[in-house]
Amino acid sequence: MSNLVKRKSRQLKRQSFGVLLVLLAWSLVIGWLFASATSVYSATPSAEVGTVDVIPAQYELGQELYIENCAKCHLAIPPAVLPSQTWKNLLEDSQHYGVQLKPLVDPPRILVWRYLSTFSRLQREDEETPYRVNKSRYFKALHPKVDLPRPLQINSCVSCHPGAGEYNFRRLASEWENSQ
Repeated sequence: MSNLVKRKSRQLKRQSFGVLLVLLAWSLVIGWLFASATSVYSATPSAEVGTVDVIPAQYELGQELYIENCAKCHLAIPPAVLPSQTWKNLLEDSQHYGVQLKPLVDPPRILVWRYLSTFSRLQREDEETPYRVNKSRYFKALHPKVDLPRPLQINSCVSCHPGAGEYNFRRLASEWENSQ
C-alpha cells in the first residue's frame, strides 16, 4: 500500500508541475499579445513619427485642432517647450501676443487642453510663467548647444528644424544631425 501511495504522490506532483508549466506558457503568450496590441511604439515605427512625442489615438484630435488653430499664424510648437500653466493661460486669454483672437470654445478647447496638458511639463512654484520660448527652461534644456539668434522668433525654428512647418521637429538640418 505504501508503494501505491508513493506512486500516486509522484504522479500528482508530475501532473501539478505540467499544469503549472502550461499556465506559465499561457500567461506569457497572453502577456506578450497584450503588450504588443497596446504598445503605441510598436504601432508607429519611429522613422515615421514626425512630432516630438508619439501621440496615442485619444489625443490625436486635440493635436490636430491645436495645429489647425495655431499654425494659421505661426509655427505650432511642441507642447513640451512651454509649461502647462503657459498653455492654460494662452487658451483662456483672447489676447494673444497683441492680437485679439476668437477664443476656442468647448468641446474643441477641451480636446486641445487635454493634448497640451498631457504633453507639456510642470512649472516650478518659484518659476515665472514664460510666454516666450526663449524664456522657457524647457526650451533651453532642449537646445543646450545651440547659439540661438537674437531676437528669437518662432519662425527661426525652421533654420534648424526644416520640417517644423509640417510639425516635424525630429528632422534636423544637416549641420545639427550629428551634433550630440
